[in-house]
Formats: sequence, structure tokens, C-alpha cells
Amino acid sequence: MCIRDRYQRRVRGSYPQAFTMKHNNMIANEHFRKYWQRYVKTWFNQPAKKKARRMARQAKAAAVAPRPVAGSLRSLVHPPTVRYNTKVRIGRGFSLAEIKAAGLGKKEAQSLGIAIDHRRRNKSVEGQEANVQRLREYRSKLVVFPKHAKNTKKGWVDDAAADTVVEQTTGVVMPAKASSKKCKARAITPEEAAGHTVRELKAAFNDARLKGYREVQRKAKAEAAEQAALKKKK
Repeated sequence: MCIRDRYQRRVRGSYPQAFTMKHNNMIANEHFRKYWQRYVKTWFNQPAKKKARRMARQAKAAAVAPRPVAGSLRSLVHPPTVRYNTKVRIGRGFSLAEIKAAGLGKKEAQSLGIAIDHRRRNKSVEGQEANVQRLREYRSKLVVFPKHAKNTKKGWVDDAAADTVVEQTTGVVMPAKASSKKCKARAITPEEAAGHTVRELKAAFNDARLKGYREVQRKAKAEAAEQAALKKKK
């Protein structure tokens, strides 16, 4: 062993294994002396903010009373895409065709607390009829107070009367109801147990896929049979 090898071994063994650098990596330069107290955020005003939000909601409800707190009545729509189009949710507003079918005008509907979306177009009769029925149900439950007593119309309520008691709606006006039908549990029949569902689905898929091709082949065979029959007659 030469002196050079002995010196290299002594230098390499003088450092712990954890601090050895290998490959083309970044040199470790940790920062553990940050002033972290400067970046800590506290929420000591959370109870006061909670009270302020509650007071703001109460003030808004008192300002719009006896109108609903949540705002205007909105339409029922189906979300886009195949994944969500079976569900029903609250939309932006009713279309002009739905307002007209319900026997209302645009200005009259807005004055009765009905939201209107002039951009919407009805793509199905079922959706339009559902929203028209929603408007009719809303009008049957609606209680209208005149802004001025001299402008009272038929069916409106006099708010000056002592027996006039109306409850203010706090939640969403006529929320969308989830129409989920639960199937009743039953025993599997012998015919269902003996059937092969995957085979039946594959057969139906192939029938639909090869419908055009089979039609062409059938016509070609029929024409070939006619030509053969003509040749035999000759």
C-alpha cells in the first residue's frame, strides 16, 4: 500500500456517510432560522364575524319582508353532459316561452318575484311543461301585497288588516326535489338465473353494428339469385 492510497482512505473515512455527496445534485442549504411568528395568521375575530353575519342576515330579512329572503323563484333545469343530465337542479330563470304559457308577462312576472332568463330556449316539451306547472303552483301559493292601497287588484291581500298573517320564506323558494325511485327487492326467477346477460348484450350490440352490412349482403344475395334464375331460363 502506498502513501497516496493511505491518505485517500483516511480522508474518505473522516466524514459520516450521511454527508457524502453523490451525483450531480443540489448542495444542501437548509433554512431553519425563519421568523415564522411573522407569518402566523390568527382568527380571534371569528365569534364577532359570526355575529356580524347573523345580524346582516336578520337586517336583510327585515328589509325585504314579507318577500322571501332567498330571492326570486327560479326554474328547474337539467345539467349538461351524460353524467349529470338525469338530475334536476335550480336554474337561472324561466324562459320567455314558459312565462307566456303560464299566462304572465315579462314585467308582471318580475314584479311577482319570478326570475327570467331571456337566453334560455326550451329543448323539450316535458321540461317546459314542468316549469309551467311550477309557475302555476307558485301563483296558487303566492300572497301579493299592494304597494299602494289604492292600486289593490283582485286576489291581493290588504296588509293593513289586523287578520293578515304571512310567514316569510327563509330557504330557497320551492326547492328542487330529488326524484329517486327505489326498486323493491325480490327473488331472482329461474329464467333470469339461467340467462346469459353478457351474451345477450354482445349479440344485441353486434346486431346493431352489423345491421347495414347484413342488409347489403342480403340484397347482393337476392340479386345474385335473380341473375342465376334468368340464366337458367335462357
